[in-house]
Amino acid sequence: MSNKLTSNAPIIAIVVTTLVWTITWVVSKHAMQYMGPFDFAAWRFGLGTLTLFVVLLIRRAPLKPTPFKLTFAIGMTQTAAFQALAQWALVSGGAGRVSMLVYTMPFWAVLFAWGLLRERPSPRQWLGIAVAVVGLVLVIEPWHDLGGWQSTSLAIAGGAFWALGTVLTKQLFQLHHPDPLALTFWSMFWGSLVLVALALLVPSRPVDWTPALVLDVLYVAVLASSLAFLLWSFVIMHLSAGVASLSSLGVPIGAILLAWAWLHERPDAAEMVGVVLISLGLLATSSVGTRAARLKPQAQAPAAGKGADS
Repeated sequence: MSNKLTSNAPIIAIVVTTLVWTITWVVSKHAMQYMGPFDFAAWRFGLGTLTLFVVLLIRRAPLKPTPFKLTFAIGMTQTAAFQALAQWALVSGGAGRVSMLVYTMPFWAVLFAWGLLRERPSPRQWLGIAVAVVGLVLVIEPWHDLGGWQSTSLAIAGGAFWALGTVLTKQLFQLHHPDPLALTFWSMFWGSLVLVALALLVPSRPVDWTPALVLDVLYVAVLASSLAFLLWSFVIMHLSAGVASLSSLGVPIGAILLAWAWLHERPDAAEMVGVVLISLGLLATSSVGTRAARLKPQAQAPAAGKGADS
């Protein structure tokens, strides 16, 4: 029984991680009733970084600073810019819609990798991008009023910065091979400093510290930004990168369904078709194939950066 549980542990971890990050979008939207977006992002990653620091101390993990320039750039893109823009988008945008727009990240990553890493997109990836663009148009619905364009633009920009941070993470691993947990801690640390500064400098509504908000902050800081990443690190150490990346498809789809049930954000027919097309595009641009779908132990460190701040 214990051997079976041990062999299934990576699958259990990937399910828990996907569920935690799915709920995060709805929790983050709910928190906007009580706190401004930049304040929330600062609390999330300030407390999350502190929690991760304590966990790393307990595990006696190495905390040697990773190469500064690239680590700082990752913190600015994948933590600060991505989270500030995504949280700002949630002020006026629905949790499900914003999560799907943010998860256009892999398409941007393909383009950034082409420019920065000279990884030329394959025909399959170009097809996936083309299908996703059609889906994106259906989700945005530009033939309707433009009232939601601010949220839409912020969410897409957040996904683009997340993608840039992911490509920079891959570049850092190729050049320096740092410890994944140390890189996550230091990139979160630098990004958190910027988020705290942003929260202090940008005027916002007074914070209404209710029990509900406290639970929201604790959830996103401790579970979504610390525990979930540790589980994700465990996943990528035991499963192929393809299987791990496939789980990312479940987050925006799950967020749409959860927002529908909890926040009553009912998507219309065009949005639903768009979601399906974007999901197919994500599937096409991912590295998932029949060979990658087989479970195999491997330390795929660069994949850590992809899911660190979801």
